[in-house]
This record gives sequence, structure tokens and C-alpha cells, in this order.
Amino acid sequence: MRALLDTCVIVDALQCREPFCKDAQDLFLAAASNLFVGCITAKASTDIYYLMHRYTHNDRASREVLNKLFTLFEVADTAGIDCRRAIPSPVSDFEDAVMIETAARTEVDCIVTRNIQDFVKSTVPVLTPRDFLRKLADD
Repeated sequence: MRALLDTCVIVDALQCREPFCKDAQDLFLAAASNLFVGCITAKASTDIYYLMHRYTHNDRASREVLNKLFTLFEVADTAGIDCRRAIPSPVSDFEDAVMIETAARTEVDCIVTRNIQDFVKSTVPVLTPRDFLRKLADD
């Protein structure tokens, strides 16, 4: 199974943001155990760097976090076609619409986010981290 992880889930794990930390960190462990193939978007990597640098105030540490993420997760390129297809999308948030288009084009099985209400009109199945972990356990 391949899953595209939303930026919020990655940052929840890295910064141990409660009450989301445990499920997010369990996703990292499941990916490290090869229970699924996790993906992040290339665009998410810049957001993650920014948020980690703001949190740590340390460029080197923030880059090392990205290096470790790139070892654990695949990086899905967001293409121009994803942006163009997101424009007429019924998903009101453009950034989310681009993520959905990237997920569809790269043929992931689902998007994992804690903001499922933002993805109600997604053409790709969307699960919370907890629901995704349950699905992994059931499969």
C-alpha cells in the first residue's frame, strides 16, 4: 500500500504535537517496518524545512531532518499538470487540490491527514492517521 502523508502529519510526529503525536509517530514506525510505502510531496519538503527551522532555529538540524525523511519516505514530484488540474477542482483549498491531483497522478492508495474535512471532495480516499493504522493492522 502507498500513502501520501500530509504535511501536518509529518510535523505532528517531528514536533510531537499533542494530541496527534502518537498516531503520527506510529506511522513513521510502520513505514520504517515496511508495512506501507509512505510518500511526501516535494512541495511539502520546503514547508517541513520552514516549520522545523522555525522550531529548532538550526539550519543544519532542519536539513538533517529532511535527509532522514527522504530515507524513510518517497518524494512525489508535484507536476505542472497537477496545478492545472487543481484549478477547476471542487476542492476549495488550492493547496489541498494540488495534493489530491499529485496523489491521483502518482497512484497512491490514499492520503493520510488529520484534516479530513478539507478533503471531503477528494477523488483519492482520505484517512486519518489512526484510521490508516487500523487499516494496516486489518490487512
